[in-house]
Amino acid sequence: MNYIGSKYSLLDFIDYGITRVSGYKSGTGCIFADLFAGTGVVGSAYKAKGCEVLANDIQYYSYVLNKHYIENIPPLNNDLLDELNTLKPLSGFIFNNYCEGSGSGRNYFTNENGKKCDAIRTYLEEIHTLGKITDNEYFYYLASLINSIDKYANTASVYAAFLKHIKKTAAKDFKLTLLPVISGKPGKVYNEDVNVLIKKIQGDILYLDPPYNTRQYSANYHILETIARYDNPKLSGITGLRDYKDQKSTFCSKRTACETFDDLIKNADFKYIFLSYNNEGIMPVDTISDIMSGYGKYSVFTKEYKRFKADKDENRKIARSGVTEYLHCLVKK
Repeated sequence: MNYIGSKYSLLDFIDYGITRVSGYKSGTGCIFADLFAGTGVVGSAYKAKGCEVLANDIQYYSYVLNKHYIENIPPLNNDLLDELNTLKPLSGFIFNNYCEGSGSGRNYFTNENGKKCDAIRTYLEEIHTLGKITDNEYFYYLASLINSIDKYANTASVYAAFLKHIKKTAAKDFKLTLLPVISGKPGKVYNEDVNVLIKKIQGDILYLDPPYNTRQYSANYHILETIARYDNPKLSGITGLRDYKDQKSTFCSKRTACETFDDLIKNADFKYIFLSYNNEGIMPVDTISDIMSGYGKYSVFTKEYKRFKADKDENRKIARSGVTEYLHCLVKK
């Protein structure tokens, strides 16, 4: 997925810093926690390296993705794929609220693709409730639906707004594609506030990748959240936002981010702690250094990389094209 803050292009940089500080080598095994998991890029990489991964995110669509990536291992039944792709289209919640043909005024998906999404989502819930598929299979197919439908969204990138006219990729006929199944140790996935969860778990390596700015992920990816939950929420506004007051991150506020981060580090029962953050984040570099230094031996790695772009350059006023990524490191006392 084209996901804000994805660390896919920075995996080598992150792995270099973690290896240098912790001495971890692939295959040696450890408990690795990825507690702002997003689409599961980092946790999945360390599962493949032989770690037992603990993953967490407050967003439910992220929980679904990581339930598959982190907890599922081969072999996994994929016999349903053809059946799901040939289901009769259904006018369900997604079509009725996010497709122009329903009269909703929203243009997130073509009418046909919205109906296909509804058909697959409804069918998965039905057969899971009836016990015709296991929990592992349910999250396999549901995660694949979330990942697949995102490629057909009529947006610039995130779901904070839809495009007036259907773009080429969104106009294509939707087809469900299954996600890879990662070999390794089955991990454990949570859907909790990270500062509450940290008091219940322990391990060897803790990797943190919190939001950097004031934009809430729950607003940027609200339709994926609704597809994941399929709970018929009350919607508001032009974009059809669901209520996300219980999913707001305190890391998205200058008033609360530093205090929340200090509390997280203080309560972390991990020897090695790593924080991904960039030079445009809410928390100043010096403040992060001061907080982490108070709990042990601190060091930092830096890397220049290109800025995430949600739309074309001419539509945005950007001071610079690149940002500096920091990997803050702590060997905790």
